[in-house]
Amino acid sequence: QVQLVESGEGLVQAGGSLRLSCAASGLIFSSNNMAWFRQAPGKEREFVAAISWSGGRTYYADFVKGRFTISRDNAKNTVYLQMNTLKPEDTAVYYCAADGSITLGTMTLAERYRNWGQGTQVTVSS
Repeated sequence: QVQLVESGEGLVQAGGSLRLSCAASGLIFSSNNMAWFRQAPGKEREFVAAISWSGGRTYYADFVKGRFTISRDNAKNTVYLQMNTLKPEDTAVYYCAADGSITLGTMTLAERYRNWGQGTQVTVSS
């Protein structure tokens, strides 16, 4: 059974930083493309960042470019999201997603991912 467990939730002031982690089990982590999505209250889930199975390719939503960094450690079966210069509009539940079958061109699409974590809350105060 695939499990994705996010951690690192927190409440920070605008301009602050947080690092989210997602520990994976029940899958061959090094063969899976990984991504972070987020969902704010009353809004649809949106793409944040993705990383290819090898870590060689990364993708970011325009609104996080230059502020967030996605990375992975295949030895630890973990993907990370380093979030800097946080803004109040970054407040959301952040979800980790994994899939070993999607193509690089579709890594930004939530519907392509079969495995999801339970989410972790990030709150940024102004």
